[in-house]
Amino acid sequence: MLIIPAIDLREGRCVRLTQGRKNDVKIYAEDPVRLAQRYQNSGARFLHVIDLDGAFSDSNSRNRQVLRDITSRIEIPIQFGGGLRSLTDIQQIIESGVTRVVLGTLAVESPESLQQALESFGAERIAVGIDARGGRVLTRGWNIDGELSALELAQQVAAAGVERIIYTDVDRDGMLTGMDIDATCAIGRASGLKVTASGGVASLDDLVGLSEAGECGIDSVIVGKALYEGRFTLEEALLLVS
Repeated sequence: MLIIPAIDLREGRCVRLTQGRKNDVKIYAEDPVRLAQRYQNSGARFLHVIDLDGAFSDSNSRNRQVLRDITSRIEIPIQFGGGLRSLTDIQQIIESGVTRVVLGTLAVESPESLQQALESFGAERIAVGIDARGGRVLTRGWNIDGELSALELAQQVAAAGVERIIYTDVDRDGMLTGMDIDATCAIGRASGLKVTASGGVASLDDLVGLSEAGECGIDSVIVGKALYEGRFTLEEALLLVS
């Protein structure tokens, strides 16, 4: 089980939202670059960075500069998402040093663009973020409730050639209430793809539960608020699943 620390950027600072609500923001670090370095020094082998301003379609080049600063200062791979709406956006992010991009809205609204991205950059560079509330897919910074179910989208992107899904239960995200492992497993079983779990990690018990669910495709988990709030340390989490 790969533990992936999260850095969510809002106006150049590291924040966390509650249930994806744009105005329910708590600032945890003014210097995301230093935080990224600390995670790397603590043993992280992958980093998850999200541009929340981009996800909300708010213009903020500061977050992109922070991303460039992070990629230039750490050596571990980075996956990045938030506001990537075109092939040009994807290319620019990959050229900045990002290992893998996370596509959400684009995958729902423009399946042909997802297909082009897979063909242009390779499936190993593209993950699809499925953000769901009550089993229904949300897009555009979790503001638009789409017609697709999470399971339907998982099957569609699998047919397109995607290899990895990042599944987020929006109702649990930032709530520290625990993971919905059954729903995450259902995504893996429906798609047959590798799944990164996200949203709701509250304790080391959640990590144990996820590691025991590997047979349904879950091989990694994104952890944000639980680390910021000191529920456990990254070192403790890595030791647990090593």
